[in-house]
Amino acid sequence: MNDAKEEIRARLAVEDVVGQYIELKKAGRNLKGRSPWGVDKTPSFMVSPEKGIWHDFSANKGGDIFTFVMEVEGISFREALEKLAAQAGVTLEKYTGGDKKVAARKARMRECLELACKYYQVCLARNRKVCEYVFYKRGLNKATVKEFRIGYAPNTKTALKDFLKKKGFSEKEMNDAGLLNQYGGDLFRGRMMVPFMEAATGAIIGFTGRVVGEGEPKYLNTPETLLFNKGRFVFGLARAKEAVRKNNFVVIVEGNMDVISSHQAGVKEAVATSGTAMTEMHLKALSRLTSDIRLAYDGDAAGRKAAERAIMLAGGLGIDLSVIAGYGEAKDPDELIQQDPKLWQEAVENYVPAVEWLLKQYEETLDLTMAPGKREYSDVAMRVIGFLQDAVERKHYEQLVAKKLDVTVEDLRKKKVTERPRHLKKPKTVVKSEILKGLEDDLAAIVTFGGVAGKGIKIDLPEDETRLDELEMIFETKYAKMDTVTLAEEVKGLWERYKKEDVKRQIKKLQEELKATEDDEERQEKILREIMALRRE
Repeated sequence: MNDAKEEIRARLAVEDVVGQYIELKKAGRNLKGRSPWGVDKTPSFMVSPEKGIWHDFSANKGGDIFTFVMEVEGISFREALEKLAAQAGVTLEKYTGGDKKVAARKARMRECLELACKYYQVCLARNRKVCEYVFYKRGLNKATVKEFRIGYAPNTKTALKDFLKKKGFSEKEMNDAGLLNQYGGDLFRGRMMVPFMEAATGAIIGFTGRVVGEGEPKYLNTPETLLFNKGRFVFGLARAKEAVRKNNFVVIVEGNMDVISSHQAGVKEAVATSGTAMTEMHLKALSRLTSDIRLAYDGDAAGRKAAERAIMLAGGLGIDLSVIAGYGEAKDPDELIQQDPKLWQEAVENYVPAVEWLLKQYEETLDLTMAPGKREYSDVAMRVIGFLQDAVERKHYEQLVAKKLDVTVEDLRKKKVTERPRHLKKPKTVVKSEILKGLEDDLAAIVTFGGVAGKGIKIDLPEDETRLDELEMIFETKYAKMDTVTLAEEVKGLWERYKKEDVKRQIKKLQEELKATEDDEERQEKILREIMALRRE
């Protein structure tokens, strides 16, 4: 695969790849632009065409074209590789020693699904009754229908199958693509069709079909295939990622139609988990793009449970969530948008911390004047609060709940209702802060390229060529013009700040370990001694 990477690098200039996302201007030998993550007030994003690398000084990120696409698109390395390979005209299969039959099978599936999508689009255009449903009853306009490639599956047994057969696809290939039912006929019949698009490439990997008229189930999705995994797939992300990156927030709604209506209403940051419960993989994919994740869940029992689960998942991953409140009489975003798109735009800005929202929902549904209501409320509250990683935030909510129930925080803590879903694991390490990473980058750059100024600084240095090029860019941009005395003073200040931040990181890591060993008094005592020793440094 390294050969494939090098071939792609040789064909794609870093400035051309980055230039698809941000405007770059000449700055000496380099190019400069604004951070795509919106964290700088002045241009601090540098690109070196000569070295084929980039570095964002405001966000402390950097690397080559692959790391850039991974960061800006919020996708995995494999997805970035495939996306850039397509741009470069590189065929990955010839570089892989894996199963070429599987690659060929996937390629045929994509061709089959793309053709099916075009077929459904033509069927919609030719059916006046269904057009009335889509454009008038669902309230979608032509631009939205075109953007989301909405179509219609005829209410016949084998219309799509017969069409694809004429185009050279076998029944097995159609079945692989998830287009046939258990009897060998069309899976989707009499339904408004919306394709599932891969976030990285926009390629179709499946469909969701909404029944037109009466019938069950109301929504039918493609079954899991080699291309479609419902635990990973985020509906609408292919269309939303640019707005999410630009405006730095994402809205998770419950239904696919909510996503489509939201985009039409101007809130293009909306996505959905497409008919399945939220998973860690969903949250990880979105957290790569933004740390501001807003849930648009109903206030009914199902919505409360969904929010509770999301908080637990997010807590295990170190992600903070908020909830959009205030639908008025509308049951969901789609219905609110039908009333007035501006109401939904306003609602998106009316968000509160997820824990705060959830506790309020239970306060309104339970009788907190009676013992059973208090017990259930405190069970839920302590279970959810237990997932918060920040000690100050946990204490804040514990105090609120204690006051609400007229008990002490110590009474609440005795409940010990902090179980985690079995598949979740506690984080084993504390991620470096942006401040610490920035200091580490600066020191490594000076130690590597600053000569005697970096003498005596003990810091791990990279051997990776791309990383070394990035450090050279940092040094040239920030420190190359300093004289020896000034640079030595700068290093001294950086090193002192680095040590202080590193102590903070070590203490935080030990505090996490302390929470995980509450039943081992001997280990807890040792950890506390280590924390005290660090604080004295």
